[in-house]
This record gives sequence, C-alpha cells and structure tokens, in this order.
Amino acid sequence: MHDDLPIEIPRILIAALRGGSGKTVLSIGIIAALRNAGKKVVPFKKGPDYIDAGWLAMAASQPCYNLDTFMADDRLVCQSFLSHTSSSLSFLDTSNDIAVIEGNRGLYDGLDVDGSTSTAALSRLLNVPVILCLDCTKSTRTMAAVVLGCLHFEPDVQIKGIILNRVAGARHENILRTSIETHCGVPVIGAIPKLKSQDFPERHMGLIPTPEHAWAKNSINAAANVVEKHVNLTEVLRIAKTAENKPFSCSTDFSCTDDDALSVDVGNPRGKTQNIPQKHLSKPQIGIVKDTAFQFYYPDNLEALAAAGADLVYISPLNDTALPDIDGLYIGGGFPETHAKELAANQQFRNDIRDAAESGLPIYAECGGLIYLGESLVLDSSYPMTGVLPLTFGFSKKTQGHGYTRAVVDVENPFYEIGTVLKGHEFHYSKVLQWRGKDQDMAFFMEKGHGIINNRDGLCYKNVFATYTHIHALGVPQWAATLVRLSTED
Repeated sequence: MHDDLPIEIPRILIAALRGGSGKTVLSIGIIAALRNAGKKVVPFKKGPDYIDAGWLAMAASQPCYNLDTFMADDRLVCQSFLSHTSSSLSFLDTSNDIAVIEGNRGLYDGLDVDGSTSTAALSRLLNVPVILCLDCTKSTRTMAAVVLGCLHFEPDVQIKGIILNRVAGARHENILRTSIETHCGVPVIGAIPKLKSQDFPERHMGLIPTPEHAWAKNSINAAANVVEKHVNLTEVLRIAKTAENKPFSCSTDFSCTDDDALSVDVGNPRGKTQNIPQKHLSKPQIGIVKDTAFQFYYPDNLEALAAAGADLVYISPLNDTALPDIDGLYIGGGFPETHAKELAANQQFRNDIRDAAESGLPIYAECGGLIYLGESLVLDSSYPMTGVLPLTFGFSKKTQGHGYTRAVVDVENPFYEIGTVLKGHEFHYSKVLQWRGKDQDMAFFMEKGHGIINNRDGLCYKNVFATYTHIHALGVPQWAATLVRLSTED
C-alpha cells in the first residue's frame, strides 16, 4: 500500500473573512479552471453542507466529501481526507493531482472562544495552506490591516495567498495589492472585479442545488472563465505544492494492512458485509429517494450503506409511479416545498410508502424526508403528503432551525441505544403547524438545536425514524449497519 503518498498530495484551502464573501464561487471557478488545465481535482467542503458541495462536485466531476470536526473526531477527518484522496488520485504520477478544500464562514469562526471546529482549525489539522478570499467592497488600505490581523491572530495558520474579490477597478486593485503586499508580505494572486451578471442565484442561505437547473454547467464554465482571467493559477499550484511532504497534526497511522482499508466506513472499516443473516441470500435492497425534491445526501452515508452490505436503489416520487420492492428506505433532505404539488399528485407512491411503513418497512428520513412522511404541507394551499406521521408542516420566512445539533437518545427506538449522543446539524424553514402525538414518540431530547417540537426530535413509528437532525456516517458509525440489519430481518 502507498502509505506515504496521501501526505504528499498538493492541497489548498479557500477561506474568507465571513460568509457571503464569494469563496464558494471562487472555489468552483478554481476547481473548474484547474480541470481545464488538465489537473485532477478532489474537492472537499468544510462543515455541514450539501448545496455548495454539490456545486464543487460538479466542477470537479467527482464526489465532494465533507470534513467536519464537530460531527466526527479529528482522526476520522484525517482518515477521510487520506482515503478519498488516495482512492481518487494517481499513485504513479501525482504531478497533476490536487485537493481543494472550501472552508465555511469566516476563517476563525468556531463554536467557542478557542475557535474549535473553525476553518483555521481544519487547516492546522491537515497542514494545508490557506488562500484568503477578501470582499474588498468600499475598502482599500484597511484590507491590509485585516490581513495583518489574521496573520497574527493564529500565526500557525498558513495564509499563503490573497485573492481580492469585488474590485471596483484598476486603481482600486493597485491600492489593495500594494498595501497588502507591502504591509503583510503575502502575495496577492488574483483580483476579481465586480461581476455584472448573477450566474449563481441563491436560495435560502446557500446556492441553488445544481440538479435544479440545466444551466448549472454554464455557470461553472462562467466561474472558470473568471478565474482563468483574473487569478494566477500558477501561484495557486505553487501554494498547493508547499503542503507536499508535510504530515498532518493528527496521527496518520491507521493500521492499514491492505488497499481495501482505504475505504472509509468507521462502522465497517474493512469494507465487508456485516450483520446480514445467513438466510438472507441476497443483499438487502435499500431505496434512496433522490431527485430534485430530495437530494441532500452525504456521499459518506451512501457509501457506508453499501459497505455495510446494501444494494442502493435510486427512486423518485416525482418520476416513479409506484414504490419498488425494497427492503429498506432512506429519504434525505431537500426542498419538498418547491415540488409540493407534484409530490401530492403522485398518490400511488404516497400510498405505497404509507402501506410499507404500516407493514414494518425500515425507513430513515431527514428534514425534507420528515416533511414527506407527514400528513400535509401547507403553503399557498394544503398539499397531502404520505400520512405516515401525525404532523402538519408549514413554512416561515425565517429559519426555524440552523446550525449544529447535539441530541441525546432517551427513548427506546429501532436505530439508537438509549444514552447515545448524536452530533449533527439542522437547517430548515419549515415548522410544525399541528402535532397529534406525544413527546414519548420522539427518541431525542435536544441539548443543542431545535428539533421537531418541544425541544425533541427523532420521531418513531414502528420501524420508521424521522428527524430534522442530519447525521454524518463518520460520526455515527452504527447508523448504516443498523439500517442494513433492520432491512434483512423478517
């Protein structure tokens, strides 16, 4: 096995001073421009995110994996990075390979005064140089003071390059560039002007999901063109190469003895089928509801299900007339509100899911999936959903749950043992309008986050488990194995 290669991979992290500074469009453009230059890019997104990760994956033409030190511990995050770069990049010639990580929020923003879970903390963990994207709107020399503050705030964070964004013109750029390079000693490697067209419209707090629009590839091409014109890609690659041969701050000894150990699934680290009864001769078929209404799935979660022994069957209530013969079901998040009319119109699919739930089919649902399992969704009018759970949902103009969650299991349920602590995240504008159940029907109480109602989450009914809390398979290793086990039981 090539134990030393993953650490040698050139890598960069794109960060900013705050959200909304343009780092996602910049990251997309850099990835696409590098691919146009013949590089093979493995994309990563720091933190809990589906939408940005979808754009990064499309730009790279391969999956984007999330690196999150709240939902998974440092060692597992390192292992995930090593595994996915090792399996995606070229062992024989890494000269054309690069890993690009997009940070989230501001560089030093974390959960506490120490900046735990921040983008800066991830940069130290993976020993990766940072390229800082600056929104220079209505500012000049002050940007040098800001950069100088970032350099001294945590000196071990390797800020190796600056890209100016939303620059008003040549004079503006010259003052910014000269000020920063003179006072900070960090090279300005790009200056992107204010763009007249809006190629990346936003919904809620993130970019519109890529599957929703045919023009997504055109937007990525536009971002690549901007980067190719205004960013020095040679300098980007030079900075990335400064990370070669630098070890991570966590241990990289994962006791791997052969190449199949590179597959990351902490619930099943050897990548072998587990918890499948001998009498179950074929792999369980687990349906994944995936279309433009339900599209929020971490690649790690789907890979963990496959590693635990499942065959994944992709289905859609927007396109399929009926639920196929499956052994289990996973309904992820998304935007059911934008497809409420179509979801309601497919009565046969709704009825099939309700009947399957009554018959004991294991179903795991998150956020948008939770809404779909409810009785109705009230928008301009009331749209019937599957009716599995006694909930009616509506929508608000303000977020009803946003950020990391910490849930403690205190009620018996098919998926998690009592006492289990789950670290996840939630992001939703939906809210419960009517609840006809009991608090004891929900398995979690929320130490952090909002949950469904009354500070509780994890609604259980037979083998159905539905929650606002999104989990990541790295941090919840038992999840995939449990869903596969339940899907094999008679």
